[in-house]
Amino acid sequence: MSDPGAPGGAGTGERIAKFLARAGVASRRDAEKLITEGRIRLNNVPVTHPATFVAEGDIVTFDGKPVGEQRSRTRLFRYHKPDGLMVTHKDPQGRPTVFERMPAGLPRLVSVGRLDLNSEGLLLLTNDGALARHLELPANAWIRRYRVRAFGAPEPAQLAALAKGVTVEGVKYGPIEAGLDSRKGDNVWVTMALKEGKNREIRKVLAHLGMKVSRLIRVAYGPFQLGDLPRGAVAEVPPKVLREQVKFP
Repeated sequence: MSDPGAPGGAGTGERIAKFLARAGVASRRDAEKLITEGRIRLNNVPVTHPATFVAEGDIVTFDGKPVGEQRSRTRLFRYHKPDGLMVTHKDPQGRPTVFERMPAGLPRLVSVGRLDLNSEGLLLLTNDGALARHLELPANAWIRRYRVRAFGAPEPAQLAALAKGVTVEGVKYGPIEAGLDSRKGDNVWVTMALKEGKNREIRKVLAHLGMKVSRLIRVAYGPFQLGDLPRGAVAEVPPKVLREQVKFP
């Protein structure tokens, strides 16, 4: 059996963060946070290092409940996130979360990336934390598309220049496709597309251009579309579509 305090190298089996991800408990990144919080035990001993290995016969618990390796098939869901919800399983400030609003009967899910509190639209969810991490990788070069309502008067040339990337307050952002859809009074609708969204990237970039975002809707993540999915609704991606669109071991 594994030593819960033993990091990495000499271990056998599977690293506990990967084990928890495969079990659908959390992404690898969030699994490390659970370990830091003392919520994971291996053979009834608190795990203190994310490089701990889980061997055959070991017993892993999360908040006192046994965790088994995921035996059900990998599943992916589209969710129309409303604004006002945090994308986390538990918010320290007690704000409502997307996982508290999930319909009954779904497996434990983790998100593919995040949408901030005031953003809405397409959020992908999966029961496989390893798949979530795979879909987040910049190497996939998947386009994230957004519709943005903002207060301001951007020049078309300003938006076009974002295709070359932009640096805001010392942070360098990659190329962004941006185009003006419509203008009504002092408000505009802009379509934006980017490959790797950094924290609050769209809001910060548009603020740099003198615009204040009042609504931000993600309409696509790679090949998956929001479509006409109602706000707050969840729809499973058909297994055939998942196999065709995602090359995942």
